[in-house]
Order: sequence, then structure tokens, then C-alpha cells
Amino acid sequence: MPRFYTEDLPACGEHFLLTGETARHVSLSLRMRAGDSVCVGDGRGRVTRCRLEEFSKETVRCCVTEELLPEGELPVRVRLYQGCPKGDKLDLIVMKAVELGVAAVHPFVSARCVSRPRPEKQDRLTERLSRIAREAAGQCGRDLLPAVYPPCDFRTALGDAVHSCDRILFCYEEERGRSLRAALDAMTLPSVGSIGVFVGSEGGFSPEEADAAVAAGALSVGLGGRILRCETAPLFVLSCIGYRFSL
Repeated sequence: MPRFYTEDLPACGEHFLLTGETARHVSLSLRMRAGDSVCVGDGRGRVTRCRLEEFSKETVRCCVTEELLPEGELPVRVRLYQGCPKGDKLDLIVMKAVELGVAAVHPFVSARCVSRPRPEKQDRLTERLSRIAREAAGQCGRDLLPAVYPPCDFRTALGDAVHSCDRILFCYEEERGRSLRAALDAMTLPSVGSIGVFVGSEGGFSPEEADAAVAAGALSVGLGGRILRCETAPLFVLSCIGYRFSL
């Protein structure tokens, strides 16, 4: 069943409007009609079944018919801290990370980043990535709408992770002593309720950044014997987290 989001989701039995691009998608792309049902969530965990009732050029009138049980989230909240890659790779990373259950994406600029978003373009970048995250969340049935934050520097990202996460996984290609599997096997619910994942850009991390992360309490982890691309590594880690905690 198609899933959409609205901030003002009323109580069961009440009516509301889907508007703009969402309404056009329902009526033109999906060709839905009065009487059809969709899932609508508030992006904060509440999910409902709604009946489509009236269509106009820019709106669809809906009625909330049923409260649904949330079931689209990982049992652990994962925040992805991603070094800014070149080109449009971040679009793919955000899309697939949302499908794999990430709760938030924090792009950052580190010492070896080639791509450095200009301040005047950061708002547009964040808006585009947020739209990609919203569409991916609806496609895969997420109960929570993941947040995408504006790009920041490495130190700011690390400080946010220390403040927000119970554990921090720092994916470092020079790490030989601790594997991702060993780090995840040592984590148990509910003592670990949130995990931060740091992945570098094409150039990885500098030794100074790795030292700073470990000094801040991060677990430096290796991802196996192969060097993964910067758009592959976060999806690999998120898949391993999903397998560890939800399968």
C-alpha cells in the first residue's frame, strides 16, 4: 500500500488534505481513485490507513479510517555520518541508507574530502537530499521520517555523535585489530539504543582524524579485506547492523 507523510495527521474518523506534489503523485502517477486506501504517517512514528474521498487539481481529500501498528523501524537508532563524496553519490547514499533503516544522515567535510559544498549551495543540497529521504521512506514503509542535516566539518560531526549516540563506529581502512563484526557482537539491546556510523569520502580519513575519533570514544573498525567505495561502505555497515539487530 502506498505510504505518504503529513505533519498534521488528524484523529481516526477525521478528514485532511494531501496537497501539492503528493496529491499529483496519488492522482496522476498512481492513478488512484475515490475509495482506494493509502498509508499516511506523521513521520514521528504514528501510521494510519486512510480512504481517498475527493480529488481536485492540487488536493486529495482523505479520511483516517484505522490506526496501524508501527513496524518499519530498526530496534536501534542509527545515525550515519558521511564524508561528502564527489558528484551525486550522496543522493544514492541517502536513498539506500533510508531504505536500510537509518534515522538521520549527517554529511561532513573532512581533511581528505575532494567535494566541499559551498555555503551558498548548502540549503539547496539539504533540501534535495531531504526530498530523496522522504521519497525513499515512503517507498519502503518507514514509520519515522529520517532527518538530513546540512553539511558540517568533521569536528562538529564527531561532537554531535558523542552527544547523540551510545556507541560510535568509525570505519577506518587502516584498522587491523577490531572488525565490524566484533564490535557489533559486543553490543546488546537495550543497553545500546543508538549507534553512530562514520564513513569517509573517497580519500578516507587522515590519521589525525582517526586519533581524534578514538580519543572521543569511537570504536575504530575494519570492514574486511577489501577496500569499499565510499558509496558502498555505509550501505554495507547498515546492512550488517540490520542483520545483527533485526533478523
